[in-house]
Amino acid sequence: MMTRLLLAIVYLAAPLTQDRADVPLEVEPGDPSASKVVLLAGGFSKGGGEHEYFAGSALLLKLLGQTPGVAPVMAAEGWPKNEKIFDGAKAVVFYMDGGGKQPFLTPERLGLIEKLAAKGVGIVHLHQVIDYPKAQTERVLPLLGGVYVPQASARGHWDGDFKDFVEHPATRGVQPFKENDGFLYKLRFVEGMKGITPLLRTSPKGGLTGSEDVVSWAYARPDGGRTFVFTGCHLQESWGLEGMRRFVTNGILWSAGLEVPAGGAPVALEPDALKRHLDPMPLKK
Repeated sequence: MMTRLLLAIVYLAAPLTQDRADVPLEVEPGDPSASKVVLLAGGFSKGGGEHEYFAGSALLLKLLGQTPGVAPVMAAEGWPKNEKIFDGAKAVVFYMDGGGKQPFLTPERLGLIEKLAAKGVGIVHLHQVIDYPKAQTERVLPLLGGVYVPQASARGHWDGDFKDFVEHPATRGVQPFKENDGFLYKLRFVEGMKGITPLLRTSPKGGLTGSEDVVSWAYARPDGGRTFVFTGCHLQESWGLEGMRRFVTNGILWSAGLEVPAGGAPVALEPDALKRHLDPMPLKK
C-alpha cells in the first residue's frame, strides 16, 4: 500500500505530458538476422501505476534487448501505424485493455493476426487483453488456448504467492515472487486443456482447484506455433520483482521459438526505471 501511495505522489507531481522521446517506436532492427519481437502497447487506461501499458512495454523493450540476437520493436496505441512492422516477426506481444477496447478487433486486423499465427508466429497476451467480447471468444480460443468469458469468468486483486514452478522454459531461473496484482481467472480453455501447460496458479483465499485457478499458461497450438499468457501485470510496481520480470521475458522468448537460457533470460533493471514513461494521473471531474 505504501509503495502504491509513493507512486501516486510521483505521478501527481509529474507533468501531464510525459517525455517519451527516448522510446523508439516502430524502428526496424538494425540487424536483419536478429529475432524480431513486436510489442503492442495499449493506449492510456488508468494511470497512477495501474495499466501502465506504455511504460510496461518500454521496460519489456529493454528487458528483451538484453538477450543476444533478440530485437524487440515497440508500437504504441495498441496497433502499429505501419503494419509492415509485423514482417519477419517471431512473436507479437499484446499488452493492453480488454473488454472490447482492443484496437485490433476489426475483421482485417484479426485476420492479419490469424495469418501471422498460421505462419507459426508466437502470440503473447499480458493482463486483461485476454478479456474478449463474447462474440469473439470462439474465434480467438484456438489462438490463445484460454480466454476470459464475460459473465462466466472472474477477476480480482489479491496477493499471488508463486514459489512452486513446473519444469518449463518459461520458469527457468525464476525465483519465487509474491505480488499484489489484478488477476483474471475462471477462464475457458480448449477442450481437455490439450496443448496447455499451466504455469502459475492462484486464486482468492486459495479456494479454487483444477483449471479455474490458472492465471498463466503456455500453449502449444495446433498450427505449430506457441502462445504465452499471464493475466497479471496490472501494477507497474510488479515489474520491480525480478522473478516476475524473468518469468514474463522467458515466456515471450519461448513463444518466439527461441532457446531460453538455462538460468533464465537476463532482466537487469535500473533503480528508477519503474518511474519512467508513466501515464499522468487523470484529473478528477
